[in-house]
Amino acid sequence: MAKPTKILLDVIDRKILSALQADGRMSIQALAERVGLTTSPCSRRVRILEEVGVIKGYVAVVDQTTVELPVSVFISIKLERQREEELDRFSKSIASWPEVLECYLMTGQRDYLMRVVCADLPAYERFLKEKLTRLEGVASIESSFALGQVKYTNVLPI
Repeated sequence: MAKPTKILLDVIDRKILSALQADGRMSIQALAERVGLTTSPCSRRVRILEEVGVIKGYVAVVDQTTVELPVSVFISIKLERQREEELDRFSKSIASWPEVLECYLMTGQRDYLMRVVCADLPAYERFLKEKLTRLEGVASIESSFALGQVKYTNVLPI
């Protein structure tokens, strides 16, 4: 993975990012008014933030329960070996699995921590048996089911 370009964010950039995190569908005119710019310089700043990768994209945040994916499972995975080839193989294998929303390479007892969503326990069992346990090099899998969500945000404290 390439390192993101280092960019110095000023107060206006931070205001733009905060406003867009709150409402990604905000018009440039509304955004410009909120951050104290005219439309043209605001648009230029947003374009630069997009081009350098500070703004990675725009999404709709969907309620997972409403779309019938109420089960969140946090899975700790330990590999047999932690060599670069094994780590890369694991990362490439899970990258295309739609059930995996997040996956982190970790320090400590386990190598990876991932969050998976599914419709119910049988769906998780299928995911486990048909995908995760079939990966070469996985030594152990430990699943923890979320009982409820206390906090969720994708808004960074800029």
